[in-house]
Order: sequence, then structure tokens, then C-alpha cells
Amino acid sequence: MGDFLASVYLWTKSLHVISIIAWMAGIFYLPRLYVRHTESVKQGTETDLLFQDMEMKLLKLIMNPAMISSWFFGLCLVMTPGIIVWSDGWPWVKAACVLAMTWFHMWLAVRRKEFVAGTNTRTGRHYRMMNEFPTLLMIFIVIMIIVKPF
Repeated sequence: MGDFLASVYLWTKSLHVISIIAWMAGIFYLPRLYVRHTESVKQGTETDLLFQDMEMKLLKLIMNPAMISSWFFGLCLVMTPGIIVWSDGWPWVKAACVLAMTWFHMWLAVRRKEFVAGTNTRTGRHYRMMNEFPTLLMIFIVIMIIVKPF
């Protein structure tokens, strides 16, 4: 298995980066939709249903597949011989950040269900503030991967 993963390393890395770009685009955009949904749309209107449809499609058709492929190709990279030095600290920080990003993804999915049920109680300000969380995680992840500070 190790020899195969080493032979397709650049393909795996490329597909991982593509997946991450798609996932992050959704991670950044969905909370912005929630801000507009919260601040500009009355519950039960045609516009409410339109927002719910856009949010569902973004989550289920783009974000979920992108998250799954990010995890798949990321785990393939982790299993590729010679890529990760587990005695270093950076892989552990990066892994913690990826788990936190996955939690945020799931948090967004739960919020979508609240919009569908008409039970959202969060403000646009709350969603704006939460939108900073993946930005911080992304910064840490990129630094861990490129700089490998420890």
C-alpha cells in the first residue's frame, strides 16, 4: 500500500488541495447566507424557502462531498511513507484544527436544520462572529503544513 501511495503522491496531494478549496469556499459562504437569512428574510415566505434550498444544496451537494474527499485524500497523504514525522508537533496541531473545522461544518449543518424548522434564534451578528472561526483554523493549518514550526 505504501508503495502505491508514494507513486500517486502528487495526484493525491492535488486532489486534496482541490477538495480543501471547495470545502473552505462552502465553510466561508454558508454562514454568510445565514446572516442574510436571519437579517433579511421573514419566516414562511417564498424567500425563506429559497434560502433554505440554497443552504441545503450548498451543504449537501458541495460542502459534504468536499469534506469527505478532503478527509479521504488527507488520510491517504498521512499514510504515504515519509510524508509525516509524527514525533514533530505540527501534525498534531494540524490534526486538531482539522477536527475543529469538521466540528464547525457539523455545527453549520445543525443550524440549517433550525432554519428549516423555523427555530433559529441566533442573530446575524452571531453568524458573522462564528464566520471568523474557520479563518483562524485555516491560518493555523496552512502555517503547520508550510512552515512546520515545531
